[in-house]
Amino acid sequence: MPPFCFGGKNIGGYLYPQFYDYSCPKAQEIVNSIVAKAVAKEPRMAASLIRLHFHDCFVKGCDGSILLDGGSGITSEKNSNPNRNSARGFEVIDAIKSALEKECPQKVSCADALALAARDSTVLAGGPSWEVPLGRRDSKSASLSGSNNNIPAPNNTFQTILTKFKLQGLNVVDLVALSGSHTIGNARCTSFRQRLYNQSGNGQPDYSLHASYAAQLRTRCPRSGGDQNLFFLDFQTPTKFDNSYFKNLLASKGLLSSDQVLLTKNEASMELVKQYAENNELFFQQFAKSMVKMGNISPLTGSKGEIRKNCRKMN
Repeated sequence: MPPFCFGGKNIGGYLYPQFYDYSCPKAQEIVNSIVAKAVAKEPRMAASLIRLHFHDCFVKGCDGSILLDGGSGITSEKNSNPNRNSARGFEVIDAIKSALEKECPQKVSCADALALAARDSTVLAGGPSWEVPLGRRDSKSASLSGSNNNIPAPNNTFQTILTKFKLQGLNVVDLVALSGSHTIGNARCTSFRQRLYNQSGNGQPDYSLHASYAAQLRTRCPRSGGDQNLFFLDFQTPTKFDNSYFKNLLASKGLLSSDQVLLTKNEASMELVKQYAENNELFFQQFAKSMVKMGNISPLTGSKGEIRKNCRKMN
């Protein structure tokens, strides 16, 4: 347990779940109720909010930098390859922030709101819960190049993806567990088209993709056009957070190349895929642990950064 602290000051630069107990006791309740409304209206939003937290943390740490719009010296991360036309949920974070500002002005950071929203989204979709360590502050800058370079891409090799995780202090266990968030949500045709038509530059589909599944995907993801057409990442239980993502991988029915390589390209990750496919409880436990670990990537604490009034711009 951290030492008792007055007024939610962050002592020693680490995060802890009780951070807002005095300065904004209703913070978690507020985030939860707004996320619940958003997910009830559109189940896909759960996956979008989890992904937003991930794309935030992999660039300069979990500091809310992904939420900044361009302008006034900021080159927004929203226009990077991983985020353009695909990062979403910003309006939900805006709604959370405006409710938090009403309740306790300039106490709760956008970065913390995002970390809580990711946890609540997971729970609402039927996944595990965890205590979210809090006390992050918001960055006063964004990094377009960091966003373009640090976030794993659907067509990266296994080794490249693992290296990107290791650079953030995460390991192969975190990689496989966190990939399991693809048990919910959608991907665009453009992010897996190469697997259907030309996986390795020889005009052939990806041998590790089940043929009948590939044929089904080709009906709505043609060689050209239809870039933005959406497909479930887990066609079995697309809105339920469970381990069927891993079962799909064992059946050669992972949607993205970055999903299927977890089974085909590395001994350690293959073992983990098999374990999680067999044991949902084990997957849930590790997912929660890995989310806490990811949420701990280089947070701004103490007097670093600021508490933004509006998540889209600096104060």
